Amino acid sequence: MRPLTEIVSFDPAPNDPWHPNSTPIYQTATFAQDSAVEFGAYDYSRSGNPTRTVLENQLARLEGAERAFAFASGMAALSTLARLVPTGAHILAGDDLYGGTYRLLQRVLPRCGVRSSHVDVTDLDAVASAIEPGTRLVLVETPTNPLQKIADIRGLARIAHAHGALLAVDNSLMSPYLQRPLELGADIVVHSATKHLCGHSDVTAGVLALRDSKLADEIAFFQNAEGNALGPFDSWLLLRGMQTLGIRLDREQSNALAIAQHLARHPLVARVHYPGLREHPGFALHALQARGGGSIVSFETGDAELSQRVVESLQHFTIAVSFGSVSSLASLPCRMSHKSIPSSVRSAHSLPDDLVRLSIGIEDVHDLIEDLDQALRCATRHPPNTRSACSR
Repeated sequence: MRPLTEIVSFDPAPNDPWHPNSTPIYQTATFAQDSAVEFGAYDYSRSGNPTRTVLENQLARLEGAERAFAFASGMAALSTLARLVPTGAHILAGDDLYGGTYRLLQRVLPRCGVRSSHVDVTDLDAVASAIEPGTRLVLVETPTNPLQKIADIRGLARIAHAHGALLAVDNSLMSPYLQRPLELGADIVVHSATKHLCGHSDVTAGVLALRDSKLADEIAFFQNAEGNALGPFDSWLLLRGMQTLGIRLDREQSNALAIAQHLARHPLVARVHYPGLREHPGFALHALQARGGGSIVSFETGDAELSQRVVESLQHFTIAVSFGSVSSLASLPCRMSHKSIPSSVRSAHSLPDDLVRLSIGIEDVHDLIEDLDQALRCATRHPPNTRSACSR
């Protein structure tokens, strides 16, 4: 099946005698058993729930995985992934990461005896040099968040496997509709399903998809033991949102490309980061492993205060963290989603304070472009440290 068909073609209620067209919400904590000494297919919703099973099976199909698991958040998924790394071992991660991922790696996992270091994952030689004898996991984003750098998934897989390490790819910015890392050699795919997979800003969820059944058994054990699985109602909401994934992303990335091209020509914009632009340094590589540039556009103005005034002058963009929703969002990563990364580290990794991140929705692109134009004009006219007269 082609992707748009695959997204909506699944059994919504396996073994249900009434054959509903929509997956039922099994909003129950426990299930009656036929015997006091033998469990049925389900016993307790922490361990398994029919609504979540339909969701996880569909996630596995879309990613081409052996199994997939739905968690209460993207960070819950990442925390469970880290359980595969034993005490005393090492994680090699990218140097342009979501702030919550950095916090987990640098402030939480060291308490469990797991060390982490960071490297520019677009440089395969640097990655190979940074791997240690104790490295058990290479964790990358591609495109990265928020600078949209592109890493070679096939090349990273070869390096990681040559050193006995697993490769995990955070695919949140692309989704399986645009990029399938397991087919490129990755071992594990991570999602903040809050983003594109949900698409409506009404679910917090995470996903791990794995191609190896033994690793999947380990993740299943940790998910049950630690109790961080997604609940049935959120599973149903996520499953419903996923059915429009393809048509949403087609519109969102079409809008994003037009906006990126417009901003790249704008005299008040210093630099645009979007892998769908031909001038992007990772354009050719990204085109080999993904089906489009996605819906996230980042740009620099050259002045952090100016960027703040631009964001606060927008009318059709909501100022909010997160991305991947049908409605457009704007944020200042260094002051919002990536604030937990120390300023010295952000500076060392060339994450500019003036960076604006736009999550492009499904609105009319002409309205969004006009809004950006008026916000840039307004921000340049208005003096620093005060709210613009044309702000929201």
